[in-house]
Amino acid sequence: MTVRTSTPQAQAFRAMHHGRTADDPLVLPGPWDAASARVFADAGFPALATPSAGIAASLGYQDGATPAEEMFAAITRIVRAVDVPVSADVESGYGLAPQELVERLLETGAVGCNLEDSDHLTGELVEPERQADLLAAVRAEAGEALVINARIDVFARRGADDDETVATAAIERGRRYAAAGADCVYPVFASPELLPRLAAAIGLPVNAAAFDPAGPSPRELGRLGATRITFGPRLQRQTMAAAAGLVKQLDPAPSPT
Repeated sequence: MTVRTSTPQAQAFRAMHHGRTADDPLVLPGPWDAASARVFADAGFPALATPSAGIAASLGYQDGATPAEEMFAAITRIVRAVDVPVSADVESGYGLAPQELVERLLETGAVGCNLEDSDHLTGELVEPERQADLLAAVRAEAGEALVINARIDVFARRGADDDETVATAAIERGRRYAAAGADCVYPVFASPELLPRLAAAIGLPVNAAAFDPAGPSPRELGRLGATRITFGPRLQRQTMAAAAGLVKQLDPAPSPT
């Protein structure tokens, strides 16, 4: 195992997750390519967090189907394009051993990662003990060089379970992931009303997603208990919708006769 030291960017990014007031969450736009990364950095955001679904769409893949080589290459281009810290969504790790996963992440220049507890091949949740072991191994390999965001997918894959059962499962997983060395947790698709309970019970900064433009704003999510706000593929999809509207205004070339 390589002993790794933290970089100034990693230290700065980790510090951004602490000491925040409820009305000032850490807002991390999700770039899908170098150009969008520059737009978000130029707008003054202090850090960025790539969305796997947005990058997949930009590369012509369905979410969850991007080859690891192409995902890491896209992350590298995004990091190279900006001066602010970048956290990379690497889904469930592409089946890579923790040492290789960490090496490849650090080679991109990313200082954080998002790891989910779903198995893309089976569509099922990974057992919490197994996921905690993975997170612990990634932490051991990365040292303080990566800020680890542990995604909790029980709300996304709840089946017929009632709200209390799912919330209890999320808290159990979150506590395991915290003990394994995660820096923050991401209970994706948790209802905003649950954020205070999850934050208090798990004891780590909570990532919430502002997927829906009509839903709670980032500031509102912060007041509910979220420390960190991401957007999933929302910004990429809205940008493509705007591009589609722009194209409709173009004067098409005449059809050949």
